Amino acid sequence: MTLNEKGSRRIIVDGITYRWRIRRKPSYMQGLCWTPLVYAVGITDSDRPGRALVVTTGLPHPGNWVGVEAAPVRPAHVAAAVKEARAQGWDPSAPGSPFLLDQGAGFVPMP
Repeated sequence: MTLNEKGSRRIIVDGITYRWRIRRKPSYMQGLCWTPLVYAVGITDSDRPGRALVVTTGLPHPGNWVGVEAAPVRPAHVAAAVKEARAQGWDPSAPGSPFLLDQGAGFVPMP
């Protein structure tokens, strides 16, 4: 999967260039803090679109509607997620469905 440059950020991990993106507007479930923030990572060095990485964090979406304070997702977090996914077998240049990485163990949904 190739992410558009608009709204995405570039990151280099172990010499490979990726783009990552957080959805600007929260989904309904994220807006109510019932589900955590999710972001996508895709490779940019490949000739053809590959397999995306979808990371579920343990953080609320920064645009939530209930006023829960959200910590930012930093490039260091994204780099660590990419390394963890690669260790679990994610091949970003191979075709296929998105690789799901769940880091949301600390997320507590709002009632």
